[in-house]
Amino acid sequence: MRLFIITLALTISVGVWSCGNSGSAKNQNEKALDSLVVPITEKGEPEKPGLDTAKYNKMLQHMANGDTTGRWPVKGPYPLAGAILPMNRVVAYYGNLFSTRMGALGEFPKNEMLKRLKDEVTKWEKADSLTPVIPALHYIAVTAQGAPGKDSKYRLRMPFHQIDTIYNWAKEIKALTFVDVQVGHSSLQNEIPEFDEYLKRPDFHLGIDPEFSMKGGEKPGSVIGTFNANDINWVIDHLGKIVRDNNLPPKILVIHRFTNNMVMNAKNIKLTPEVQVVIDMDGWGDKALKAGTWKRFINEDPVQFAGFKLFYKNDLKKGGSMYTPEELVRFTPKPVYIQYQ
Repeated sequence: MRLFIITLALTISVGVWSCGNSGSAKNQNEKALDSLVVPITEKGEPEKPGLDTAKYNKMLQHMANGDTTGRWPVKGPYPLAGAILPMNRVVAYYGNLFSTRMGALGEFPKNEMLKRLKDEVTKWEKADSLTPVIPALHYIAVTAQGAPGKDSKYRLRMPFHQIDTIYNWAKEIKALTFVDVQVGHSSLQNEIPEFDEYLKRPDFHLGIDPEFSMKGGEKPGSVIGTFNANDINWVIDHLGKIVRDNNLPPKILVIHRFTNNMVMNAKNIKLTPEVQVVIDMDGWGDKALKAGTWKRFINEDPVQFAGFKLFYKNDLKKGGSMYTPEELVRFTPKPVYIQYQ
């Protein structure tokens, strides 16, 4: 967030993104995306809905966007039925109702915010007509703090009634709901279970922010924090149990990243049928800086799926322009989760 411009200056080399062959690859994908066929049992009855693996594989290739390195798409187990990615793209507004500075969700009044989100969804539908778009509201439910607080955890939990408000707004527009967690001096093990009752809902998902995970005891905001693969795998196991116990479709887990150390040992993050892992390219800056971040920490260090964060104000601070959907669908891989702040 606000630390990104400093980090970029120190750690990110200016680079360019990898692009697929937009012409021939697009035509091949259009021919490949055939309609869903419902299998019939021996009794002549339709089988219970399952994952269309042929369509899943084809959409993975569409997402890989002509990659020739072998990195994309990432090899892993098939997800459970009802998986959102990569058959869809999620376009989210991010923020907090207590702050007009933390993102579009909170900056604008409800009706204006929902209209703006709808407009962004329309732009993405036009930019990549092969990938349906699902809107989402991504709410920062645990915020890192500059003061220790009563329990010395340097984090503040938002009241549940705010989460209920966001969830109800999301239902009005048939959107997904995400809660985002900044642990401060707390831990994922202490914070994530607070949302278990919400996570039992099929349209409710999770984000975690390493930037404010202060394993060395520093004050949040003084240095960039970190999660390692073991931290993330604990969350994946926890979400997986909720999915299995409640017979749910897979959960999406969004992990923010704009430096190497924010996600340590990323290659050891486990992939399971119950959880779809998105590494969301966080941080703000001009296009060249963001392209360099994408190249180093998304394209060259794959986990499973890729996301991209766009800042309405901070991306323009040096007089540049924000990436458009038409530009971002030329990235390799194509981001399937988009977050506006």
